[in-house]
Amino acid sequence: MQILEFISFSGGQTSAETGASRFTFFPFYFQQRALDTNLNYTAVVPFYGHLKNRLFRDEIKFIMFPLYSETRKKEVITDNYLFPVFDVRYGDHVKGWQVWPVFGVEHKKSSLRTNSLDEVETDGGYDKYFAAWPFYFQERGGLDTTNQTKSLAVVPFYCRNHSATRDVTSYGWPLGFNVIEDRAKNYEEHDFLWPLNVVARGDRTVTRVFPFYSQARNRDLESDFYLWPVYKFNRLESGPLERRRTRIMFFLYSDIVETNREAGGLFERTDFWPFYSVRRDMNGDYRWQTLAIVEPFFPNNRSMKREYSQVYSFWRCEKNNKTGASSQSLFWNLYRREATPHSKKCSLLFGLYQYQSGPDGQRWRVCHVTVGKKTARVTAPQS
Repeated sequence: MQILEFISFSGGQTSAETGASRFTFFPFYFQQRALDTNLNYTAVVPFYGHLKNRLFRDEIKFIMFPLYSETRKKEVITDNYLFPVFDVRYGDHVKGWQVWPVFGVEHKKSSLRTNSLDEVETDGGYDKYFAAWPFYFQERGGLDTTNQTKSLAVVPFYCRNHSATRDVTSYGWPLGFNVIEDRAKNYEEHDFLWPLNVVARGDRTVTRVFPFYSQARNRDLESDFYLWPVYKFNRLESGPLERRRTRIMFFLYSDIVETNREAGGLFERTDFWPFYSVRRDMNGDYRWQTLAIVEPFFPNNRSMKREYSQVYSFWRCEKNNKTGASSQSLFWNLYRREATPHSKKCSLLFGLYQYQSGPDGQRWRVCHVTVGKKTARVTAPQS
């Protein structure tokens, strides 16, 4: 049970059968009791406390917080004095200290670890420094690995990140001029007031002056706009599938065309909010609907069509390409017609007038009373 975010109770058996129960009066009192007494803890903030698996840490101890506290996350322990001004960190090859916001340093040695495939790999070390936070940062990562990184930031004047595959240099971060050289993806990019003005050349090509004009493309993707959001175009190629979408004013008008070049299928969908929605799927099934108030915003949500379309769509037309069956409905079945290659049904005034024809003949009904019936003539086979 929880009352707002301040008082909460929980307890009972868990999958681990610890039988733990918790009581919290946030942020002043924390308590847990379990069958395993090693999981018990009590904390009375700010005087004294011991927490386990709370507040994003594996373990927390404190005395007269913020005078002293100790936190543990995995194998790294941090001792804080006058939190967050002074702290010392150690454990799991990590050593560091800080006098925030004046200066801080942290170092981690590289080590070996076993990954999920039971393979031994190198866990790269790092060196981190900061001074006059948040204005000066320096870091080296991936030490003793093949992908070492270096970064230097003098905020807001200069920032540089370097690795074996990618270099990023910024002048006037975050709203100044940026230069990106991505050797792994083989392109170079120049930004000014990113993402408003971007020029990239290589395997990735971008020319953007927001909101007037943009063209961005690579081998599989294309994204263009003119006078955003007046006109927007996207293209995706993934194997045999090609998908194109054209939009005007977000969802005012949308046209989607998907082509399967291998199987020869074609999917088309056109939405003109709120007037109509037209859909033809890969099987050739067809559906037209007027009005379409919600569907353009949730084009892949079948529940919207099933639950809400019946309320406001006064015209619906559907056709099954495989069976040849079709149906039309006007003004919530004021007029309705259903047809197959061998039969036809029509109704008017919500079923007060009905007509049906098929291999067995024709039939008329008025107010659910049969007023005329004609049996089909059967011709005997010739000998």
